Amino acid sequence: MNEQQHDESTESLDQETFDEQQQHLAELSKNGYQYLKENLIDQAITCFNEILSVEPENNYALVGMGDCLRRQKQCSDAVTYYQACLDKYPDNNYALFGLADCYRTMRHYNKAIAVWEEYLKYDHENVSVLTRVADAHRKARNFDRSRELYTMVLEIERDNAYALIGLGHLHYDFRKHREALSYWTRMHEIHGRDVDIRVLTSIGNCHRKLKNFEQGVAFFREALDREPGNFYALFGLADCYRGMNRPEESLDAWNEILSRDPKNKVILTRAGDALRSLGRNEEAEIYYTRALNIEFDLYAVFGLAMIAKEAGRYEDALRSLERLIPSDPQNHRLYLEAAECHLSLGNRHEAVEVLNRFNRQGIRNRYIGDMLARLTRGQP
Repeated sequence: MNEQQHDESTESLDQETFDEQQQHLAELSKNGYQYLKENLIDQAITCFNEILSVEPENNYALVGMGDCLRRQKQCSDAVTYYQACLDKYPDNNYALFGLADCYRTMRHYNKAIAVWEEYLKYDHENVSVLTRVADAHRKARNFDRSRELYTMVLEIERDNAYALIGLGHLHYDFRKHREALSYWTRMHEIHGRDVDIRVLTSIGNCHRKLKNFEQGVAFFREALDREPGNFYALFGLADCYRGMNRPEESLDAWNEILSRDPKNKVILTRAGDALRSLGRNEEAEIYYTRALNIEFDLYAVFGLAMIAKEAGRYEDALRSLERLIPSDPQNHRLYLEAAECHLSLGNRHEAVEVLNRFNRQGIRNRYIGDMLARLTRGQP
């Protein structure tokens, strides 16, 4: 064999070895993604690691490792692999998708947005991505861009559930309750009794915020028919009954929550308020005290102050109210109640001073102004 023939033979062997290696790597990649599909993450990681030991910049293996780690909720580690892929292949859609999803999970919404927006340059009608970007903008409180993207989804796919629900949350977050109601109501129209229970409680909450309490009750009742004991439905129902001045029914719902969550201080305080509305002050005092044994609660202390005031224990009530004012200095109700206690004790001057303390904050309130005007004119 001459030298030329030897070189050709060597090249042929090298090419054959290279081809076999590439075939093996391709098989590993195929197996890795199949394991990933079957949620056999450890086996998938073994495949992708073997590829990376031979080809550290293999884009399939880098993305595969990122996907494995993302599936295991190890997002910060997954980011490293996705970024390594993008450093070499900046337009790799799968790496962009995974990286953005990791940032979203880590609540780095602005970073997620930047990556999603880059992804949309290559695939601008991907409904799944558009809704994710809109969600990220919503959580970053970018109202206009979020609404624009959700609307794009609806133009591509009419009545897309994620877009309708997202638009509902977007408008609700910005206190545009009527608009939020229209999107969630559309979901209810489409899916009827099969609609997600969270849509029912969301519709109920819109009605509650709009003070359409009877309509709110209907939707919270529908949710409870589907899932008895649902916290959000019980809370909304109780609050609607409170708004309708039906404390007995409100109390029933608060107590239903407390039967499952007896140390919820917010609910204990609300139940105390309902009992006080019913004139059952001794029981109310027990609920307020239970709430305060868990943690300081402004409304529980206020409730106890009101019980003391109704019982003619004005000095006790005043001590509680004076304790609360620094905690919530713009709450006009605290000043009004304190002024009434001072009047009941015959301290007109102190009552005027309490009201003036509120005004010195530069805030104007009609109720404070009316009471102050009466007192300065010598009226009771």
